[in-house]
Amino acid sequence: MPLPVPDDTVDPAEMDRMVENATRAANFLKAISHEGRLMILCHLVSGEKSVTELEELLCARQAAVSQQLSRLRLEGLVTTRRDGKAIYYSLADDRPRKVLEVVYELFCAPGAGGRSS
Repeated sequence: MPLPVPDDTVDPAEMDRMVENATRAANFLKAISHEGRLMILCHLVSGEKSVTELEELLCARQAAVSQQLSRLRLEGLVTTRRDGKAIYYSLADDRPRKVLEVVYELFCAPGAGGRSS
């Protein structure tokens, strides 16, 4: 799908919607722009994980993982489920998965461009 290009014919109400959408997109991109948060989302693509599981997968301290999960939750990218003392996190919707697929294709897949030598 081609991207729309704003021009002089865009009415003010439509321009306001574009600015609102740009703000939402910028907040989303800021939320995933940290390597720790990006790695958490990568792990959650495969399914729900507890904080303890994420600590082990990331080789990170609980405080650091919890801080990043808090930001992802604040931005509405993850949801939680409590089971006794354990809290489980999962993707809130399909947006992170779609973005991660593009990121993987651009930076991680065999033959991906953008790698430094």
